[in-house]
This record gives sequence, C-alpha cells and structure tokens, in this order.
Amino acid sequence: MKLKNVIALTLLVVSVHALAQNSGEMQRMSNGLQYKIFTSNNGAKIKLNDVVSFNVIEKTDKDSVLSNSFTSGQPASIFIQPSKSSLDLMDFFQLLSVQDSAMVKIPSDSLFADTTRMQRPPFFPEGSFLNLIVKIEKVQSEEEVKAEQQKMMDTYKKAMDSLKANELTSINKYIADNKLVLKQTPSGLQYTITTPSLKGRPLAGDTVFVNYTGRTLEGKVFDSSIEAEAKRAGLEQPGRQYEPISLAVGQGEVIKGWDEGLLLLNEGSKATFLIPSELAYGQQGAGADIKPFSPLVFDIELVKVKHAKKAPVITKKPAVSSAKSKTPVKRAPVKKAAPTGVKPKAGTISTSKK
Repeated sequence: MKLKNVIALTLLVVSVHALAQNSGEMQRMSNGLQYKIFTSNNGAKIKLNDVVSFNVIEKTDKDSVLSNSFTSGQPASIFIQPSKSSLDLMDFFQLLSVQDSAMVKIPSDSLFADTTRMQRPPFFPEGSFLNLIVKIEKVQSEEEVKAEQQKMMDTYKKAMDSLKANELTSINKYIADNKLVLKQTPSGLQYTITTPSLKGRPLAGDTVFVNYTGRTLEGKVFDSSIEAEAKRAGLEQPGRQYEPISLAVGQGEVIKGWDEGLLLLNEGSKATFLIPSELAYGQQGAGADIKPFSPLVFDIELVKVKHAKKAPVITKKPAVSSAKSKTPVKRAPVKKAAPTGVKPKAGTISTSKK
C-alpha cells in the first residue's frame, strides 16, 4: 500500500471518530436510511448518470471491519440511476460531492429479509446495522468515462503492437547470439533435434510421455518436469512430482507449438523448440514470466510413445446369391428347333469369383 494511501486512510479514520463523537444526531432520508456527512465540500452534488468512484469501509455495529478498499487499493464505482430500492444507495450518493466523506447505516433486517438470497451471519443479529464509511474520490460524466476508457484501450493497443513488432527481432537475435541452426515449419515453429532416434514417431491421438524445460528468450526458466533443472533455476513447485508428463498429442491439450513439434520427433529423441507467441500464449501471455507476445524455448525429450488403440477395420463381404456360385463354363449350344426369330436362351452368368 502506498504511503499517501496510508496517510489518507489514517486521516479519514481519525476524522470519522472525532466527528462521530462531536457531530449531531444521524439524519434520516425519506427512504428510511440513516446517514451522517462528516466533511462537506461546496462542489456540485452528484447527479443522475454520473459515474462515482469511492473508497468504502464496511463495519458492524461493534466496529468490526468487514472490508476496506483503502487497504486493498481498489476503490468501488457506481453508475447513478433512479433509485429502485433504499438498498441501492442511489439517493444517498446524490447528497454528496467529490471529496465528501459520510456514513450511511443499512438495516441488516433489510439485507437479510430474503433468506433465499443470503443467510444472516451471526455478527448481524436482528436490529443491527451494516455501517458504510464512504469517501467520494472522483465524479465523472458518462461521456468522460467513455473517453477515459478509450484512451486506456488505445494506450494498451499501442503497447501490444510494439511488443508484436519486436517479437521477430527478438527471435532472430536469440538465434544469432546462440549460433543456432534450426529447421522451420510453415507455421513458424523452429526446432533442432539434438539427440536423434530411429524409433517410431507418434501419430495424432497417441499418448506421449515428455520431459521438458521451458524458458523465455531472456533465459528465465518458468517450468520444468526435471527436478535438477527446476532446482538449478530456483523454481519453487511444492508438491510437484518430477516425472515425464503424459498427454494425447495433436488433440489441443497443450500449446500449438507442442502439438505440432512432438509429431516431428521419434521416441527417445531430444530436441529444442523455438516457439513463436502465435503458437504459444499469444497476446494474453501466461502469468508474470510469460508476457504478451513472448516466444518461448523448450528443451524436449520424447521419452515414450503409447500408440492409441485403433478400431478394427470391418470389411463387407460381397453379397452371395442363393444360387450356387460357380465359375461359368461355356458349353456347346444344343441344336434344337426354335421358333422363328427366337434365339436359344444363354446360360446364366454369375459375376462372383472364388
């Protein structure tokens, strides 16, 4: 938590306690909620369609803190609309200006009136209140919020475009610096087989057992199935069993670069994959170590291939007629008197073969 937030929180808590003791009675709104304004500024009051950012401390009647956005560093925000219920606090916020601080008391009996939605906890007995201490940090129009969001999106897109443009340069520099000679597939995967093998290759759908160590182009090892490599890199993987992982290759269980690259290896071989971000974690990245548009390097050992069981091929037998199937034999025609214009009947010829 930043020092200025600590100071602001301390001043707010001190002022709240002082004002709570010295100020007058709680005031009541038309919807029944009780409130008290601790510090009031001369600025314009919050109005409908404003977007309000505020810090809030949630407390019980016994001053037990349930949540505190000052310490979490995550202010809440609300879009002011016509009130539909006293619990939405829309009317309460319209009593305040930017930088105002106030307290509002919400009856717990109202919060837990519908027992199907929320069960009443023991620290909110009947007749108690949820006390909110609120400080208004920012008030913006809807248009101002949209403009701010668009600016943030434009900044983010510019940063992503820059990372994407630099990726190819980073890959080429890595190859040159490490004097690598790599083969490249049409998809952009680059690889070299460091330990060849004459055993068979897996097919899509086969189960493979793989040892691996993954690192960024900067040399940061982010994962390994090999205990010695993990310890050398200072990886903390509590509960990890260091053994080859198993997966069905070509089935989308791993990143695209693995699915493609493993099908190029023979059982027992070792290789190094240089995988562009498009075949890895792309624009999203993965955790703190794998940033957006990060190409990755994997040292791979294809330990074992377990071929998938193929369904037996069932071939249909040719249809057999009820008559005896024999190789037709040509016989000399029998000379008989026949009606004029009618040829003797030819023997039936079967198309089946032995």
